[in-house]
Amino acid sequence: MSLRLDPVPQYDELILRAELSRFVLFPIRYPAIWAMYQSALRTFWTPAEIDMSSDADQWKEVLTNDERAFLSTILAFFAASDGIVVENLATRFCGEVQVAEARCFYGLQIAIENIHSEVYARLIQELVNDTDEQNRLFNALSVMPSVRAKADWCLRWIDSPSADFATRLVAFAIVECVFFSSSFAAIFWVRSRGLLPGLCLSNEFIARDEGLHTAFACLLAKYLEWPATYGTVEEMM
Repeated sequence: MSLRLDPVPQYDELILRAELSRFVLFPIRYPAIWAMYQSALRTFWTPAEIDMSSDADQWKEVLTNDERAFLSTILAFFAASDGIVVENLATRFCGEVQVAEARCFYGLQIAIENIHSEVYARLIQELVNDTDEQNRLFNALSVMPSVRAKADWCLRWIDSPSADFATRLVAFAIVECVFFSSSFAAIFWVRSRGLLPGLCLSNEFIARDEGLHTAFACLLAKYLEWPATYGTVEEMM
């Protein structure tokens, strides 16, 4: 690939420029970013809101073996992926973006991604009775090639010393939009059958969250003087 690797001095970007004002929230300097943070606050939820009490019986008695295997792989993928998103936010984006309003959003995003991780882990424990199978799903990054391949793609951008911020911003928008969408759709198919209400409710909440995170990445890109080029985005996709 001929992806753009640091073609400009990326810290010339205003939102990446370290200024003392980043430590003080008011007065608001980026009202659109602040408004998106407020939207995220209004949709905040906790694992306690998800009732999984009837899911296990339907999992065992209604789903076929193939359906259980299919959904187990999706849960394993999600259980690992949210931790990778947090890794990127905590080790890269939160330190790079120097806008107080954006840091508010990222702080809340880390909290909600942790909630996603907990819910997926609880779903695996609730639905999968076999301890060995649970362990296999929790260790999907080591034992499932399809999950590992997606993880490697994500980690490539986290670990890249040369890819600029604009490119990495696109990379994680792809993760939270493109990578996740097909798996969300599979669970929406389960909802259309009136099954697994706990899983389906959590999927509604999480899909909404990830849509907002993608929209935030797109919003932040509008503040870049040197955004990722169309050709770069096309190659990444």
